[in-house]
Amino acid sequence: MTEHDYDLIVIGSGPGGQKAAIAAAKLGKRVAVVDRQEMLGGVCVNTGTIPSKTLREAVLYLTGMNQRDLYGASYRVKQDITISDLLARTRHVVGREVQVVRAQLLRNHVDLILGTGRFLDSHTVVVEGRNRGERTSLTADFILVATGTRPARPPEVDFDATRVLDSDEILQLEGIPSSLVVVGAGVIGIEYASMFAALGTRVTVVEQRERMLDFCDPEIVESLKFHLRDLAVTFRFGEKVANVEVSDNATVTTLVSGKRIPADAVMYSAGRQGMTDELDLAAAGLEADHRGRLKVDEHYRTSVEHIYAVGDVIGFPALAATSMDQGRLATYHAFGEPAHDLLALQPYGIYTIPEISYCGATEAELTSSAVPYEVGTARYRELARGQIAGDSYGMLKLLVSTTDRKLLGVHVFGTGATDLVHIGQAVMGCGGTVDYLVDAVFNYPTLSEAYKVAALDVTNKIRALDRFTT
Repeated sequence: MTEHDYDLIVIGSGPGGQKAAIAAAKLGKRVAVVDRQEMLGGVCVNTGTIPSKTLREAVLYLTGMNQRDLYGASYRVKQDITISDLLARTRHVVGREVQVVRAQLLRNHVDLILGTGRFLDSHTVVVEGRNRGERTSLTADFILVATGTRPARPPEVDFDATRVLDSDEILQLEGIPSSLVVVGAGVIGIEYASMFAALGTRVTVVEQRERMLDFCDPEIVESLKFHLRDLAVTFRFGEKVANVEVSDNATVTTLVSGKRIPADAVMYSAGRQGMTDELDLAAAGLEADHRGRLKVDEHYRTSVEHIYAVGDVIGFPALAATSMDQGRLATYHAFGEPAHDLLALQPYGIYTIPEISYCGATEAELTSSAVPYEVGTARYRELARGQIAGDSYGMLKLLVSTTDRKLLGVHVFGTGATDLVHIGQAVMGCGGTVDYLVDAVFNYPTLSEAYKVAALDVTNKIRALDRFTT
C-alpha cells in the first residue's frame, strides 16, 4: 500500500468529526482535521446547537419566564432586553466551546489544518487556505466527511439577511423584532418561535402541514401549543406562503389562501442542506442526493469503501449526540476496532420554551403495532420541586406494557425535560419494569420524583385491570 501522510483525514470539526479524530488518535493513528478557521467546532458550535440553546437560556433568564408563576406575569429580570444582552452570552459560550474543541484536538496530537477542503482523488484532500493561492495537499488511508449542513433556502425566496432570514441569520438580527413570521413548524422553527414569543414578539407560525412535530406524543405537542398560544403565538396550519413583500421597515407575507400577515421580519425554517457542494465529490467517486447528503451503510461507509461520512451530512437523525457516536464507530470500523452498534433506543430533545424530550415508543406507535399498554402521568404542579421552581405546566408520561410491565416509552414536557428523560432511557435500556421506579427512592424535593408518581399511577391502573380480568 502507498504510504500516505495520514491514517485518517477528517473533513469537518463538528461533533462527529471531532470524536472520530480523537477516537483514531487514541488508537495511535496519524490524524488530521480540516476545517475553516471561523468554523472550528462545526455548525454545532458556531451557528446551530450551541448558540441557539445559549440564546434560549439567555431568554429564560432575562425574561424571568420561569419565575412568573411565583412573582407575577409582569416579572422580568431586565426590563428592556436588547439583542446585545442576548448575544453577549452566546458569544461567550461559543468562544469557550471553540477553545475546548481546539484544546482537545491538540491534546490528542491531531493536526488541525485550517482552510476549505476538497477531494483531488479518493485518497487526497486539497486544502485552500485563506490567502490567495495558498494550497496544501494531504493524503490518507481513510477519509471521513463530517461537514454538516446549512439551512435550506428555497430559490423563490429573496433572503436579504435583514428582513427575510434563515435560521442562521436570525442570530445576527440587529434588534428584537416586535413581530415575526416563522415559516415552517419543524424543530428549529418552533424553537425560535418560542424564544421570540417569550421575549414579547408577536409570532405567527405558518406550516403547510396540518400538524407540527408529528413524531412526538400528541398530548405533549398539544400542551406546547397551548403554552405558546398563551404567549400570543398564532398558528396557521395547512397554509403555504405565496410571496413575501419587503419594504424598508416591514414585511407582508401573503399566503396562498389570501391571508396577509404584516411583520417586522420573516424567518424561513425549510429544513437543512448538506454542505458537500465544495467537496468536489466526483473526484473521489462520490455523489450526493438533492439535499447534499451522502448515503452510507450500517458502518457509515460510503460507496467508496475507504471514505466514511457521519453526522447531519448523512441525514436522519441529524443530532449532535448521535453524530458523536457515529464518528467514533466509523473510526473503529475503519481500523478494525471492535465496537457495539448504536442502540436503537435514543433520546430526542426539543429545546422549545418549555422543552420537550422523549425516548422509546409513542402511543400512536404502540397502538398501530397492537401492543397493549397503560399510561402513567405525573404533573409538575403536584411535586414540591415543581412548586419551588415555579413550573405548574410540566408533565411526565410513562407508557408501560400491561403484559410484562416493561417501560416502553417516556415523554416529558417542562423544566429539565432533556435531562429527566435519561432516567427512563436507562431503565428501558436495561429492560427494566415499572416496578423498579415504584421501589426506587428519589431525592426529595426533585423533579425526578415525577417518575415515582407516574409509576404509581400506572401501577394502580394495571392493578385495577387485573382485578377486573380475574
